Amino acid sequence: MSTTQSDRLRGLLEPLVAAKGLDLEEIEMTRAGKRRMLRIIVDSDEGVELDACAELSREVSDKLDETDVMGEDEYVLEVSSPGADRPLTEHRHYVRAVGRLVKFQLSAEGEKGAGELVARILGVDDEGLDLEVPGVKGRKATARRIAFTDIAKARVEIEFNRKDKKEEEA
Repeated sequence: MSTTQSDRLRGLLEPLVAAKGLDLEEIEMTRAGKRRMLRIIVDSDEGVELDACAELSREVSDKLDETDVMGEDEYVLEVSSPGADRPLTEHRHYVRAVGRLVKFQLSAEGEKGAGELVARILGVDDEGLDLEVPGVKGRKATARRIAFTDIAKARVEIEFNRKDKKEEEA
């Protein structure tokens, strides 16, 4: 998708998404044979309900039909929330991941050098993260602080046996 088309789509869709109290995370255009697939990824601090995606999809479709931003070719529209394994790239992504286990790829410039780290995010501020590194082989968990500048990549780890905060409060 051209930068111009991407910018036009973002300018057109961001107000619709914001009106629903959501963040426009990504706009992705791919080709599948003769058809194009327009995928719009939205999120919020509380997550995104399926009904909200469906309602937003109808509004986006209507808005795209009113304009020429998609041209004359057929396309398929998909509005969804980000997958559980999406990379953490924005400050708000880390805030939303507080309490979650995350796999970090640390940059070589970091204070302890490049490497991989799996830890639970305990807190987020403007400079970095407070983490709890799980203990190995019966050892206690340890606290660690890393700066955003030391993170090359980060992705939430899926935990199948973890209790959700909402379950713990019930």
